[in-house]
Parts: sequence; C-alpha cells; structure tokens
Amino acid sequence: MRRVMVLFNVLLFVSVASYAQQKVEVPDVAHHPFTVDFPSGEKLGLDIRSGEIRIIGSDENKIAVQISGSQGANSTDVKARFRRSGNSGKLRVTGGPHNELTITVQVPKNSDLLVRVLAGDVGVSGITGNKDIELHFGDLKVGVGDPTDYANVEASVSSGEIEAAPFGESRGGLFRSFKKSGPGKYKLVAHVGAGELTLD
Repeated sequence: MRRVMVLFNVLLFVSVASYAQQKVEVPDVAHHPFTVDFPSGEKLGLDIRSGEIRIIGSDENKIAVQISGSQGANSTDVKARFRRSGNSGKLRVTGGPHNELTITVQVPKNSDLLVRVLAGDVGVSGITGNKDIELHFGDLKVGVGDPTDYANVEASVSSGEIEAAPFGESRGGLFRSFKKSGPGKYKLVAHVGAGELTLD
C-alpha cells in the first residue's frame, strides 16, 4: 500500500510540474494556428514582432494566434513560442514577411497584460485587467472600457500625439505624458516612442 501511495504522489508531482512548466511551439502559424489553454485572471507577457497586431479579449480560457494579410497568409516561417510558469505565461511571435502581415492574438478577457512590440499598428481591445503596453514606433490604440475601473493611468509619447478622451486628455509634441488616479483596481501604463497613442 505504501508503494502505491508513493507512486501516486510521484505521478501527482509530475502532473503538477508539467502544468506549471508548460512549453508549446508552433513553427508555421499561418498554416497551423496556435492554440493553448490559459486560465482567466493570470499574467501574460506578449513579445510580438513588428506588423499589424490585434490583441483581443475573449470569453474562452485560451490563447490563440492567427496570421493573415496578403503576405502573412502565405508565409511558412511565423513562429509562436509559449512558456507557462506558475500563474503566468509568456508568448513570443517571431519571423515572417516584413510587410502585409496581420497577427491576431486572442487572450482571456480577464488578463494582466505586459505587451512589447518594436513597430507597427497595434490594437488592444476587450481586456479587463492590468495593462502595460509599449510600442517603439507606430500607432497604439487601447480600448480602456470604463475609465473608473482604473486606480492608476500613465500614458506617454516621446514624439507624437496622445488622444485619451475617456480621461479628458489630448496632447501632442515631444515628451508628452499624463497621469491619472481613480477609484478602480487596475493599472494602465501605455507608451509610444514615436507615433500616436489613443486610449478610447
């Protein structure tokens, strides 16, 4: 009996460890769309190559990546790598053509996001949770939902424009920024190096 219990505990440990340390990789996302289970309410880092990027909240407890665009749909080298550790995960999307590429990432709508993109046209919508989003060059549009959901908001551009109607802000030029405090529980940090930042 003791031997059976030891074996059971070992199998349980392996199962938990496998769940806590999960790695998934798809080398050709255009022809083999990427999907992985990911619980709602957890932390997710997104490191995505340049392009037209759409990050969309969903009722499903999973992460899904799809590739489209006149060049992207025919590509064979857009790679998605996911690693889960404890109650957080990180997704990297790399490779593919330089132009005419759209990357759509579906995530649980209740997620804490850390997003980094070098350049492109980035849209984030339908996400309830903390958001830390940085784009070096291009246009970033973030759907904030109810502005009273946030305890702290920090928005900045090194060169460009900020349009943030829900927070009563509109600024343009060099090194423009604003900070707001509110009654909510979430934090929003959004930065664009050179381009336009829109919070709506």
